[in-house]
Amino acid sequence: MERYLDNDIKYVSGVGEVRARILEKEAGIRTLDDMLHYYPFRYVDRTKVYRIGDIGESMASSLVQLRGRVTGVGYVGEGRKRRFSVSVRDGSGQAELIWFQGIKWIEKRIEVGREYFIFGRPSFFRGEMSMVHPEVETVEKALSRKVESGMQGIYPSTEKLSSTFGTKGIYNIMCTLWPMVRDHIADPLPAAMRDACGLVPLAEALYNIHFPQSAEALRQAQYRLKFDELLGVQLNILSRRSERMSRNNGFVFPKVGGVFNTFYNEKLPFPLTGAQKRVIREIRSDTVTGYQMNRLLQGDVGSGKTLVALMSMLLAVDNGYQACMIAPTEILARQHFASVSRFLAGMGVGVAVLTGASPATERRHALRGIADGSIDILIGTHALLEDKVQFSNLGFVVIDEQHRFGVEQRARMWTKNSRPPHILVMTATPIPRTLAMTLYGDLDVSVIDELPPGRHPIKTVHYTDAARLRLFGFMRQEIAKGRQVYVVYPLIKESETMDYKDLYDGYESISRDFPLPDYVTAVCHGQMKPADKEESMRQFKSGEAQILVATSVIEVGVDVPNATVMVIESAERFGLSQLHQLRGRVGRGGEQSYCILMSGEKLSREARARLDAMCRTSDGFELAELDLKLRGAGDINGTQQSGMAFDLKIANPTLDSQILQRARTAAEEVLEADRALALPGHEGLRELRRRYSGETKFDFSMIS
Repeated sequence: MERYLDNDIKYVSGVGEVRARILEKEAGIRTLDDMLHYYPFRYVDRTKVYRIGDIGESMASSLVQLRGRVTGVGYVGEGRKRRFSVSVRDGSGQAELIWFQGIKWIEKRIEVGREYFIFGRPSFFRGEMSMVHPEVETVEKALSRKVESGMQGIYPSTEKLSSTFGTKGIYNIMCTLWPMVRDHIADPLPAAMRDACGLVPLAEALYNIHFPQSAEALRQAQYRLKFDELLGVQLNILSRRSERMSRNNGFVFPKVGGVFNTFYNEKLPFPLTGAQKRVIREIRSDTVTGYQMNRLLQGDVGSGKTLVALMSMLLAVDNGYQACMIAPTEILARQHFASVSRFLAGMGVGVAVLTGASPATERRHALRGIADGSIDILIGTHALLEDKVQFSNLGFVVIDEQHRFGVEQRARMWTKNSRPPHILVMTATPIPRTLAMTLYGDLDVSVIDELPPGRHPIKTVHYTDAARLRLFGFMRQEIAKGRQVYVVYPLIKESETMDYKDLYDGYESISRDFPLPDYVTAVCHGQMKPADKEESMRQFKSGEAQILVATSVIEVGVDVPNATVMVIESAERFGLSQLHQLRGRVGRGGEQSYCILMSGEKLSREARARLDAMCRTSDGFELAELDLKLRGAGDINGTQQSGMAFDLKIANPTLDSQILQRARTAAEEVLEADRALALPGHEGLRELRRRYSGETKFDFSMIS
């Protein structure tokens, strides 16, 4: 049964076939429902009307509204510089309105002697005020509208949308749309839930999000729409968790055996921190319950997550099961393989590696060994997800840097045994509690919040290009001490569209201008052949190369304790989480390490805030909270793949943490009474849950 709101947007007056295609391509708007849930991102007050004489230069570039009578029109200039000019006047002064585009359209709508409301950004030249491409509407039409309030929504736009619909086009479509849809909006929430949570009806919320009748009405509308989004997320997450916990089909690891104890007593490279011990106990507790473990392990850069993962895999080996570790890159997988092989040397534990670039002999050895059970621990990349990778008895899976893997990829590991293995997903990108509740609310969470003893805090400074000679001098000093240096660039090659430093230019500059003829500079980036990348990394790890010029391909997993300097070029190009990850490549030995953030002189307010935060703190969780506030949940590195298919149009898990908690409580209460949401009156909640499962769009056909 098709709902009215599923009708194509092209049938709305003023849209049509061509504009409908543009709306879908530019904004993802295909149906009436899509349009209805396309929210303004800010509002301007259209109740205040300024006199021209009262608009001063201090108000330049601010949005203002005036009321004036057209006293003259005409064309100025020729060719491309030709513009349409309109003179308007009120009792206090005169202003010029200017159009460079859409001249024929606006010329037909302007009449000399008629009075208009004019809305735009004033500018001044020699004391004379003008407005470029303002909104213009006759006084009669403006006063005749019923649906519009004094607060007018400003909608997200693109260059194509603006050129097609004009500055007020989306708003005008919404004015036409509302009378068509207002009687077809079904509320998914039971009245009892709305009353208990203090929520306005959905139709009222949608009306006031587009046409707010007051600041308080807008606040209530935003609260209701955010609540719905976050409730849908929590219903989905908690249902999945409940379903998993209802199945008593997890592998049981009843003993801590000889392999684990031998490693703990004889092979540990350094004493475990209290946080590492706590996490191992949590994992140990999970593996004796009979339920499948799904645990997220958060730990800052260098906190020792890999060692915890290895000891957890040894629990599986002691109980007769195989284990595997999946890493996002060839470099990281082989580094894990080398470390684990070194740790377990002489213990009789079979360890192998498998990547997409594995030679034929290495691949045959790994596949044969996991199939016949002679390989206990397999380490690799996405290659482990292939159907031909068949384990004898897989019981424990570790997914490192989990934000690099999609949900479907992770789920494929569940099929590697007759029953799903225990899953430990790890991240060195700290996740704020509220975002973790949204993205990983179906997982148990462990945190390693201590660094191993002997680590020095990394000193972080911000330099501009003017200090480049000073930077080179410092690099020479560190290399002279026998240390090594990373230099990271955001781009491989020069870009016509982005004014950032690039790797090739940087490599040439260092080779040409850095007076160190006896030292070697290696290069590593994502477009190199795997063998060439491996050789560059080998040179740097072995100390043959003193400088590694790279892109963010070295963001995770590269462990060179002798590297003490991380130089990040065009640091304003990177997000906080990525800057923090890159900084974590140094400080892994016993020597004082440094992170140097290089940027241009001109920085946006947001970019300066990021760089200042990096210099102020090395606390990854504090930086993650700030990154989320600056960039929003949808932009955090990897989160769109990390969790389920959440389509949050208005809610922000960090800024709206109180609403999130209230929505979670409501979800818990309703699922406790009706886990399947099958009771009468819960049809809307069931559909709301389905929307956030990735199975279907929001569909209220059963209750509308």
